[in-house]
Amino acid sequence: MITKGPSRKQIIIPMSQDNSNIIITCANEHIFNINRLLKSIKSDVTANFLCSDNKGIIVTTNQIASSSDMSIIEKYIKESNNINPNNILSSCFLQSKSYLKILGILYITNNGTPISHNQSHQKDLSL
Repeated sequence: MITKGPSRKQIIIPMSQDNSNIIITCANEHIFNINRLLKSIKSDVTANFLCSDNKGIIVTTNQIASSSDMSIIEKYIKESNNINPNNILSSCFLQSKSYLKILGILYITNNGTPISHNQSHQKDLSL
């Protein structure tokens, strides 16, 4: 599976590099067990794969997970064998930020003549 960047289908579980290495070495087993737990709560979400980065592991799912799905996955990871749960922080969804720039808004001056946002901005700069 190839992803083109950040996705809301990813759950980030920050942890130490040692814990991350332990989890990744048995990734297939962990995916199987996570999916079994998600199926037991009748969730439509399934974990597709695990990958590691410098801050922990990322669990990629087939669709956007709910908070309860995320807590099931986090609980499983914390209770895994040979893992130090004190080195695992709270999991979170990948956050994305979007910005919207509005162009072409007309302003009415005191004398009733309309000017565009760009004209008013330029006028302010010339003062």
